[in-house]
Amino acid sequence: MREITPKRIMEMKGKEKITMITAYDYPSALLADKAGFDIVFVGDSLGMVVYGDKNTLNVTMEQMVFHTRAVAKAVKRALVLADMPFGSYEVSVEEGIKNAIRLIQAGADAVKIEGGYDHRKLVKKLVRMGIPVMGHTGLTPQRYLRLGGYRIMGENEEEVEEILRDAKALEKSGAFAVVLEFVLADVAKLVTEEVSIPTIGIGSGPHVDGQVLVWHDVLGLYENSPPFAKRYANLREEILRAISEFRKEVKEGKFPGKEHYWEYQDKERFNRIKENVKRKLKL
Repeated sequence: MREITPKRIMEMKGKEKITMITAYDYPSALLADKAGFDIVFVGDSLGMVVYGDKNTLNVTMEQMVFHTRAVAKAVKRALVLADMPFGSYEVSVEEGIKNAIRLIQAGADAVKIEGGYDHRKLVKKLVRMGIPVMGHTGLTPQRYLRLGGYRIMGENEEEVEEILRDAKALEKSGAFAVVLEFVLADVAKLVTEEVSIPTIGIGSGPHVDGQVLVWHDVLGLYENSPPFAKRYANLREEILRAISEFRKEVKEGKFPGKEHYWEYQDKERFNRIKENVKRKLKL
């Protein structure tokens, strides 16, 4: 078992801020774990930042299992959390259980499900089976068609009620935490105060129990990022500089240099080998 468990995450509420970042492959997960993150999250956001989709609706269970397995191999300390993709749990509780099991068998320590109240039966069943669950309310990207796009949530009484109802339902069903995405900070504060489980914010202000961001946004790998994401590096420019320099040196014959390759020191011996090989091959 990894050092950070769902129980440990729950114990951090109100005592220590929880840190969470996405990772979708082995090298990224190695770095995230070494950096000391509490949760390494294999999010269905990979559909957009890894595969170039416009939304997360096309992400498959096969993709999630594939990426979860790679991340799980790298992480030794943090809790590995895997997203349940769109269509993997909406049809029935039984279907949700089957797909959650696949992610756990791929190496995840817990799964995340978008929504709260509507999926309380599934959450309760999974928890009873021994599968830890993190919920997700506010902006739920898998429902962006119904929501009218990616927009801030909690701007009216109906939305505040729905967000709080989701969080309370998740708490009651046994979820160990809940993501609050793109929620007005006042609403996120209200939810954080009203539930006993930790709240993990993304674009929801400072009054939550922890924060999560997407790997590519943190590192500045794309030109554009969501308005709530902070860019901590500009690796896009650095990568472009490096690969452009590589291309330039190849074109100019500067790479590889003598320090990058090996050759026969005894040229006479190589010439004999060369002539013998050419004779055998009738060249």
